[in-house]
Amino acid sequence: QVQLVESGGGLVQAGGSLRLSCAASGSIFAINDAGWHRQAPGKQRELVARISRGGSRNYADSVKGRFTISRDNAKNTVDLQISNLKPEDTAVYYCNADVTYYDSRVYRTSEHWGQGTQVTVSS
Repeated sequence: QVQLVESGGGLVQAGGSLRLSCAASGSIFAINDAGWHRQAPGKQRELVARISRGGSRNYADSVKGRFTISRDNAKNTVDLQISNLKPEDTAVYYCNADVTYYDSRVYRTSEHWGQGTQVTVSS
């Protein structure tokens, strides 16, 4: 039905940048609110950035000024530009979205998660 697939993670030195991308596929009518979360080893998953369909953005205090979330409604993608990376940004990053999709002749709306992409920042 609906799949979210993240890409763009990797190993980067502190101070570097990465661009994470989340692509949604399936019988999608619309991606509503979407966000990026991360989970570091031994820690709980946390929300780092969120964007509404209209483009309103919210960020965790720890990433403000360094992370920028964006979306392309025509392409059903949600990206996260990360700059000035710090070792404490090391985590698995997950895309999350509330998606309206077509299923069995009706439209349904449900929350979906990607499989995650690893970001590792070396000092």
